[in-house]
Amino acid sequence: MIYSHGISVVIPTFNRMSKVRKAIQSVLAQNHEAEEVIVVDNNSTDNTKEMIKSDFPQVKLLTEKKQGVSATRNKGIKNAKYSWIAFLDSDDAWHKKKLKTQMDSIIQENNAYRLIHTDETWFRNGEHINQMKKHKKDGGDIFKKCLDLCCISPSSVLVKKEVFDDLGYFDESLPACEDYDMWLRITSNEPVYFINELLTIKNGGHKDQLSKKYWGLDRFRVQSLEKIILQNILNDNQKVLAYGVLIKKLKILINGAKKRNNQTVIKVYEKKYDQWKTFPYNFLNQEKNEK
Repeated sequence: MIYSHGISVVIPTFNRMSKVRKAIQSVLAQNHEAEEVIVVDNNSTDNTKEMIKSDFPQVKLLTEKKQGVSATRNKGIKNAKYSWIAFLDSDDAWHKKKLKTQMDSIIQENNAYRLIHTDETWFRNGEHINQMKKHKKDGGDIFKKCLDLCCISPSSVLVKKEVFDDLGYFDESLPACEDYDMWLRITSNEPVYFINELLTIKNGGHKDQLSKKYWGLDRFRVQSLEKIILQNILNDNQKVLAYGVLIKKLKILINGAKKRNNQTVIKVYEKKYDQWKTFPYNFLNQEKNEK
């Protein structure tokens, strides 16, 4: 049963006992109480589960055996009882008024949006850093902006649970950039609402970050772009925009591989480039002929 009002917080974690403690504490300190807090453990070996059971008995603790943040988040979504989902990565935290501000905006905007995200403060290895201009957040129709890189932080998001029924869950085949993939699907379908307040605290710099674990994150963005173009869910303008970014990213991967003299990677992405380079013209001509 899904309750029509209320928030389920979903926190995926893997071997982050001390960090997830701080994340949970920031949720419990909210001045708008979440109706449900779900931590999904991804086979931790550092006593994370024992700590949560002991120190946070009010938290719903689940285990996801399939490794990866997508499978872990998906488990949380599917087990959530409430109509709004708030994600929080286990190394991040919230300002105490984050949820209240987002819920107030839903009322203020007459439930016009199904995804509300906030601005964020960045820390790296405990030190505050300024966001680069390219990471500036925005609201409205932001599909074009989302094509280059992930411009919505999962930890800042409050999203209607029904969105995942409509547009699909996180892609479990992607080891990284699964959030980029999800936001492309959502922003291609509808506008989003942005709260220009620093309500999310994003912590980085640690060894287990996905951005450090995998080289060439554009590999996964290329996979997402190929998928969304071929799924035929984009309008003509969106498809051409996505194609342009796909070609750009393929060139970046090819040039990077050439600098490293990685012949295997060069062959893979040159083949993809050759397959895609005439795509939009063929597609648009076919559309016009069908009309």
